Amino acid sequence: METKLTRIAEKARENPKLKFTTLVHLINEETLMAAHMGMPERKASGVDGVSKAEYEESLEANVKDLVARMKRQAYKPQAVRRVYIPKPGSNKMRPLGIPAYEDKLVQVTMARILNAIYEQDFLGCSYGFRPGRGCHDALKALNAIIENRPINYIVDADIKGFFDNVDHKWMMECLKLRIRQTQTSLRLIARFLKAGIRRGRSKLRYTRRDTARGSSVTDTGKCLPALRTGRVVLQHSAEALQRRSPHGQICR
Repeated sequence: METKLTRIAEKARENPKLKFTTLVHLINEETLMAAHMGMPERKASGVDGVSKAEYEESLEANVKDLVARMKRQAYKPQAVRRVYIPKPGSNKMRPLGIPAYEDKLVQVTMARILNAIYEQDFLGCSYGFRPGRGCHDALKALNAIIENRPINYIVDADIKGFFDNVDHKWMMECLKLRIRQTQTSLRLIARFLKAGIRRGRSKLRYTRRDTARGSSVTDTGKCLPALRTGRVVLQHSAEALQRRSPHGQICR
């Protein structure tokens, strides 16, 4: 799969307006097996209560059944289990979404495919939730700027409740900028967004905005392609900053 992903990345980089037409076939027994092998041990289970070890007891049969359901478009993601964890540096709680195990496998595989495409569209000054990048890289870049340029102001800005307010329709429209509307992969992602959220024994809740942070397909840490529009926002912000200050720099 690595060779195919490399080729996809090359095509996306060479032609920023290219729309991909065949992607979902890359989610097959081989890639799902690889996703399973790379899954961390002892992770919390979703609403199905199935762990990695339990899924592995009949791994080959489970994966074959999953692929068969996907081929006949009978695969339907289960609701995400909602849990809350303490938010560092605050007395607030942060919501997380834990998918069912087989859904995790599909999401991780799809995330790798989407990353190959959308990584080519992000700006160099973007560090958040990207493969091979993180907050420490952003701090290093910022430190280099501060040490080598005359800096008067540092502005720290944040989008409050971003994961809770990403509009599903808007996200799908962003995906269509790089993937043809007729693609099965888009329908698959839409199903994940519509799967719903369940907390404990509470009633299943459906939403048009919440992206269930922790889910690979919708988590910006893996592949949130909707942030492609963030490129436009950052570009305009950078241009405005440069007009006001030739030494200005944006790091996200």
